[in-house]
Amino acid sequence: MATPTLEARVTAMRWEANDIVSVELRPATAEVQFPPFEAGSHINLNLPNGLSRSYSLCNDDSERQRYVVGVARDRKSRGGSAFVHEQLRVGDTLRIDPPRNNFKLDDAAPRSVLVAGGIGVTPMFSMLQRLVAQARPVEFIYSARSRQDAAFIEAIEALAREHAVPLTVHLDSERGGPPYLHGLLEGKDADAHYYCCGPTPMLNAFEEACAQLGYANAHIERFAAVEVRSESPSTGFEVVCAKSKKTVPVPAGKSILDAVLDAGLSPDYSCMEGICGTCETAVVECDGELEHLDSVLTKSERAAGKTIMICVSRCKGTRLVLDV
Repeated sequence: MATPTLEARVTAMRWEANDIVSVELRPATAEVQFPPFEAGSHINLNLPNGLSRSYSLCNDDSERQRYVVGVARDRKSRGGSAFVHEQLRVGDTLRIDPPRNNFKLDDAAPRSVLVAGGIGVTPMFSMLQRLVAQARPVEFIYSARSRQDAAFIEAIEALAREHAVPLTVHLDSERGGPPYLHGLLEGKDADAHYYCCGPTPMLNAFEEACAQLGYANAHIERFAAVEVRSESPSTGFEVVCAKSKKTVPVPAGKSILDAVLDAGLSPDYSCMEGICGTCETAVVECDGELEHLDSVLTKSERAAGKTIMICVSRCKGTRLVLDV
């Protein structure tokens, strides 16, 4: 069964940078409080045009009466960000999914280094607020095309000044190109936790730099799917739905998600690209290997085989039992 949604009202919209707006949401019913969230979490906006899109929460995770997301207008928008920018207005009501967190912050780490690129600043801004509130050692690195493209830059600078947070701002327009992450990260504490959210080239450079520098505690969140090619021929298999007591055939070329939807079940899902984590489903049993094609699970989580993103991942065997 799908997770129950929340009714939210748009109470403010604000221009934050070129093609980036923030959207403040509060419970549509005054007596209701939103569920608590952790820094790094995201919510799904179920838009009136039928689309569901995931956006990171960027406000202080101690707040209980509002969620704030930042939405960049995607030039290749399939209708999500375009709707938010062109049609969503203050006073509108939306159904939203409760917060989920695929990008957990370890606020007990000896030191945290937050690296943000473009709209990837949204979860990092929430993490920064969390860490300074806990008086935890933190450093912030922020990269954008220009100052006009840097959402929340003034608030981040003010927070950094107030709490003596080391802040590096790299503006491509002033530096002549993107940041050299290896140089920005070298010489830091190997025991620190490093977090990065931004465009794919930046995430790739971040992972490469952390690996070369021996930083084991590196964490990323992707806003765009990474193409992962299947290493095995696409074959059919069957999914046994333990909760629903249905057996659903999944033919070659069809996702588990589409198969169970066609069978009349209603699992949670959103992006259908393996990046938001909404469709993560517990694995009860698998008679072969799982083929993880998502961009959410870590290597250890994949090796454990306890969950699967049913929108993209598959079973290499003939039978998969899921808790759905």
